[in-house]
Amino acid sequence: MAWEDRTSFDAIQTQFSLSHGDVIRLMRQEMKPRSFRMWRKRTAGRATKHEATFSSQHGENRCRRFRAKSQRG
Repeated sequence: MAWEDRTSFDAIQTQFSLSHGDVIRLMRQEMKPRSFRMWRKRTAGRATKHEATFSSQHGENRCRRFRAKSQRG
């Protein structure tokens, strides 16, 4: 989920109880150094990875959730 650009860190925390820092540590452990640097560069400042930033930029008061096509409901 962390690799996916549309899934926010808040959604990851809700589902897996991992904070933003925990996700970064996990990605650093599991990825090659170059891949990790590319991921950090891509996610740094990306509004979709941070709910508060996304909501303030798009004027949304509701909580936005990403749902994969394979998920039901």
